[in-house]
Amino acid sequence: MTQIAEFPELSCYLLPGHTTTPADAIEEARQAEAMGLGKVWLSERFDVKDAGVICAAALTATSTLRVATAATNIHTRHPLVLATMASSLHHLSGGRFELGLARGVAIRDQLMGLKSVTNAQLAEGIELLRALWRGEKVMGHEGAMGNLPYLSMGDWMDAEIPLHFVGFGKKSLGFGGEHFDGVHLHTFITDAGLRRAKSLIQQGANKAGRNPDDVKVWSVYATALNPSREDTLKKLVARMATYMQAPGYAEMLIALNEWDPAVHEAFKASEVVSSMPGGIDSVATLEQLEEISELIPQEWLPAATGSAEECADAWLNQLENGADGIVIHGSTPSEFAPILEAYREKRARR
Repeated sequence: MTQIAEFPELSCYLLPGHTTTPADAIEEARQAEAMGLGKVWLSERFDVKDAGVICAAALTATSTLRVATAATNIHTRHPLVLATMASSLHHLSGGRFELGLARGVAIRDQLMGLKSVTNAQLAEGIELLRALWRGEKVMGHEGAMGNLPYLSMGDWMDAEIPLHFVGFGKKSLGFGGEHFDGVHLHTFITDAGLRRAKSLIQQGANKAGRNPDDVKVWSVYATALNPSREDTLKKLVARMATYMQAPGYAEMLIALNEWDPAVHEAFKASEVVSSMPGGIDSVATLEQLEEISELIPQEWLPAATGSAEECADAWLNQLENGADGIVIHGSTPSEFAPILEAYREKRARR
């Protein structure tokens, strides 16, 4: 019988951010499993973070840990190739793989010569995947996913692979509830924003005639144990500031959290931001980050910070506000390990 993780509701990222050493994912996965986490997530990048390769490494290095993408895309692989990758990982691991999908980045799609993914394409794509995983034949398909004369993985195929939608826009949340098994949110969503997201997801599930409790909500929560001022600037301020630089990105967070858009306009108009030669988290100095921190209200940086006990309380608060699981963001397993001890004790008392 497969051993159940001590903390099935807790997870973290593999290879967070940019890396040139993808083999680190092997030890990170082993650490996460040893600490009792239920899942790890991989954000694919087109350099040395191929989803199939890294997830296979993590799954073969562990025995109970679930491994999910957060995310890859529906259109960067042919539907049969994507279905094959996922079913291979599913059978390789005894059913521990989960597929997280996102629409992708518009500018990257353009540079790759790809069209941006629509909701219709995404919905159609996942139904094709599910049909193939059930061993069905796809014949004469013409639609948003293209012209597909004949696709089959074999009649014997019977793989139930959870599908997660990675997104946080208001319309996207409802869409996720309609079509997916789970929704993976975004960093810096407030308690009220989390409750609002949960409601929108459940409304989508109800619209589709699904049980809303079957759609799991994963809160991505920045965590910094006893952060120094430099930690706060680099892990929180710089990350949020970089989101606020991206066209259309911060607007979705502002809408979900019901923040004042005027704060964002003042941020973009400031000299320190407008003169930045690249992403703030990549190029800003500590002195510049101090100046930028004055432009971002504290309530725009919801996170688990402080002592291990305070961080544990913050994690539990996410669960109490509608999250089914937490994706620990911005800290490595060794950094957040002390929080687990406090979390274990506090969870047992609730």
